Amino acid sequence: MRRTSILRTTGIVLLGVGAAGAVGVLVVRDQMSRHQRNLFSDSALKRFAALGYLAGTPASVEFVQMLRDFTSWEPNSILRRRAAQVLTRMESQLERQAGTVPAGIAG
Repeated sequence: MRRTSILRTTGIVLLGVGAAGAVGVLVVRDQMSRHQRNLFSDSALKRFAALGYLAGTPASVEFVQMLRDFTSWEPNSILRRRAAQVLTRMESQLERQAGTVPAGIAG
């Protein structure tokens, strides 16, 4: 009787942890999508916040391509320079991961 109760409680706890993990993943994905959309917002403050978010994320080819587009599109020189800094860091990180120089960068 006691063992059945312990197993049931353990199962409920594990189910709760799994559900919380799934909700966490969905929230993170939503935040990432929202910040990517805000990168090309009309509001400079939203663009600045999106750059701050991207600066803290690990490098990916998708983010590098998006930042390249952003730096050519951005009218504000301060935001353009910040994006270029983040882009340089991400490109360097990808180079270290791959052990090669990405296309488009002359050495």
